[in-house]
Amino acid sequence: MSASTAPIDPSAPLPHRKLIRQWLEPLASRATLYPIVLLLFDYALLAAALAGTVLFAAGWLKLLCGLAAGFVIGRLFIIGHDACHQSLTPNRRLNHWLGRIAFLPSITPYSLWEVGHNVVHHGYTNLKGFDFVWAPYTAEEFARLTPMQQRMDRLYRSGWAPGLYYMVEIWWKRMFFPNTSHMPTRRRVFLLDNLLVSAFGLLWAGALVAAAVATGQSVLLVLLTGFVVPFLFWCAMIGFVVYVHHTHTAVSWHDERTAWSKASPFVSTTVHLTFPLSIGAVLHHIMEHTAHHVDMSIPLYRLKNAQSLLEERLPGRIVVQPFSWRWYFETARDCKLYDFARHCWTDYAGRPTSPVRTAAVTG
Repeated sequence: MSASTAPIDPSAPLPHRKLIRQWLEPLASRATLYPIVLLLFDYALLAAALAGTVLFAAGWLKLLCGLAAGFVIGRLFIIGHDACHQSLTPNRRLNHWLGRIAFLPSITPYSLWEVGHNVVHHGYTNLKGFDFVWAPYTAEEFARLTPMQQRMDRLYRSGWAPGLYYMVEIWWKRMFFPNTSHMPTRRRVFLLDNLLVSAFGLLWAGALVAAAVATGQSVLLVLLTGFVVPFLFWCAMIGFVVYVHHTHTAVSWHDERTAWSKASPFVSTTVHLTFPLSIGAVLHHIMEHTAHHVDMSIPLYRLKNAQSLLEERLPGRIVVQPFSWRWYFETARDCKLYDFARHCWTDYAGRPTSPVRTAAVTG
């Protein structure tokens, strides 16, 4: 093994991001046909699941198909997420349209997601005041909230309602026809993308109503299992995924830009959550998230190799967490508020629930 490919000692300074990206450069090559096939395959899965909500007579089978449809919407969204990062295919214009097509079932306006995710979240991951996704309150901020706002935060961070958080705080407030307080910038493309996904949603619901009437079924039941359940499952899925990507007792938040920059946030603020039985592959490798934050140009179909390379070269630097429901709910219990003076997570009473640091993590 050459010096350039040898693992970096955990006590040594972290290499510059530019060097780390050079390690991954061979894995940033993109294909055109394969991602299109992936998109068509997932749309076929979605069509089959939605057909099941109409064709099956038993309510429990309709519900099962609705849940499956929600999961496939999540898979399609991951493809669209790659397209939005321009990492899906080598063609920029094609990526824009594939992304919009992949985002349709999740009712996600492509251009608004691009701003909120690519620019804000990736540009300032876990920097308070910039990155708004699952940003924790301080004890002082929490005390200033209204009783209803406090109850909502407790619910969001209970472990039971990541979908509610995503649906309200991300999709409703910042994506679906957002007001000027959440999106001060007004662009024509924002409106057009919202009209596009709204038209798709109306067409989807209308097709279900027509199918229910044509087959003599309850319109309410078919709409519930074929539209509402898939959307709610999708929200729960994306809310959970985003939460576990950046919430961990070993992951820090920052409120000062210089310290945040020194902490190598492209590595230190991201969790690689591992699953048994190749579940990560079923999720299009979105859980190999450190590699994605290091280099957004790596396509989903190469993230597994990229993540393995990073963990080999940077032992002890990357948060790797085997998933279990016990770990998840312990994290939800421990990661309520953040103390930026002591650089630790706390519970709602202000008691530290992660190691107290006298200075910000420096990678």
